[in-house]
Amino acid sequence: MIAALAPALLLAGYVGSEVCRSCHPDVWVHFFRNPHFKSIASGREPPERTGCEGCHGPGAEHVRARGGKENIRAFSLLEPEQTIGACLACHAREISRAAIRRSSHTMADIACTSCHSIHHSPVPQALLARRQTDLCYECHAEVRAQFSLPSKHRVNEGTVKCTDCHNPHGAQAPTWRMGLRPRMIEVAQANEQPCLRCHTDKRGPFAFEHAAVRVDGCEACHAPHGSMNARLLRRPAVFTLCLECHNGAGDFGRQGDGVRLTSGSHNMADPRYHNCTGCHLRIHGSNSSPLFLR
Repeated sequence: MIAALAPALLLAGYVGSEVCRSCHPDVWVHFFRNPHFKSIASGREPPERTGCEGCHGPGAEHVRARGGKENIRAFSLLEPEQTIGACLACHAREISRAAIRRSSHTMADIACTSCHSIHHSPVPQALLARRQTDLCYECHAEVRAQFSLPSKHRVNEGTVKCTDCHNPHGAQAPTWRMGLRPRMIEVAQANEQPCLRCHTDKRGPFAFEHAAVRVDGCEACHAPHGSMNARLLRRPAVFTLCLECHNGAGDFGRQGDGVRLTSGSHNMADPRYHNCTGCHLRIHGSNSSPLFLR
């Protein structure tokens, strides 16, 4: 079969995916469903980016030796950095992978093949090795526990996915929380927080902005994965959450007036004043009231 190939291909060591088929029928029988099959179907890619040899390298020596991992690029033998480099030969052009070299996953020696099963993926999307939630929970056990709390995003139910908010390949630096950078957060339009993709009514722009939303971000008040409190709040009582900032300290801020003190007319021991958002309803931002009133 090798002798029938074009001399130019043989000289470069490429034999074509049809040759691989004879020894690896379990991979080939389903390969037409694989996204990588388009490199064969298009017929326009060079040999080094076509089919099996696009990932595993020239196969002539491998065929002559009748198999063996030592004479072909076997991903099971590669270091994480080598695996990432091999995948980026094609995938580097995608903007979502632009920061993969400095992502938390790469720095922890997690390679592409740690999450993706190229030949035998059991799920229909992204060639994942397992269902996305199961895959993420394998390492992030503490997050799995948070998604079992009473108030939560419905990840376990399949309504929301981890990748709706996170980019596992690494994300660009966001513009909120300053030095306390969230990890691998997938920013939305205009470098906004991913929360605003779903919670569009909180986007604004507002005439009167709540600085906690624009500067510190949603996580200043909310626990994004899950909470024991209603509305994913970090405190069980709303007024205790507000008083964490509204204590009159400092002279920072855009106007240099710090964080406003709670009004002297508000007796915080009185239950009437414990639910701040009962009056300050537009707490995420308002177009009518600097106090975010109704």
